[in-house]
Amino acid sequence: MTVGIDKQGIDQQGNDEDPRKQRSRSRLLDAATTLLAEGGVDAVTIDAVTKLANVARATLYRHFDSGTELLAAAFARLLPPVPEMSGEGDLRAQLLELLTSQAKAIESAPIQVTAMCWLGLGPELKGYSSVDALSTDKPELRSLRQTVFEQYRHAFDRILRSPDAIDALGEYDYDVALAQLVGPLVLTKLATLTPLGEAACEQIVDDFLAARGVSS
Repeated sequence: MTVGIDKQGIDQQGNDEDPRKQRSRSRLLDAATTLLAEGGVDAVTIDAVTKLANVARATLYRHFDSGTELLAAAFARLLPPVPEMSGEGDLRAQLLELLTSQAKAIESAPIQVTAMCWLGLGPELKGYSSVDALSTDKPELRSLRQTVFEQYRHAFDRILRSPDAIDALGEYDYDVALAQLVGPLVLTKLATLTPLGEAACEQIVDDFLAARGVSS
């Protein structure tokens, strides 16, 4: 959660915060985000970011422990918001509304952001699983995971872990279910295929439900 800063440089929690530090962090994030959006992950190097931001390397390392943490913060900035769901209708209707919304959000994101799995499952995060996905001692990575969770996974959790869904679907592997529903959307983006419309999302949902014996 972002803490607001007043004109005297005092945050809303009562802590002193140097406005100059905020400005240098903002410049670094602006630079990293621009490089990521225009050139992909490989473009976000320490040298490139500090040069574009006109900030010293030492200053960068006062804000971020590593280039990976800076990259995580840039990813979080570029994630498109996911609209709120109405929560109306049966299980199929809710899944279709959510999947259609997710498809539009993923399609609007730069392809580098869609490839955020590189970061979320990257070499510094061995042993990743959905159970401890939000657990890490690296604040920027934790922030990115929290953003991904809140904007993307949480919506599926609210539907698939509702009493009605549990009763209808029975026992199943939740992570596999997420992959079956969201996987086609991400693969379509990464492979630069024609974006999936509502009809394709409807087919994905119906196939998912049919595989679990739920009639559409």
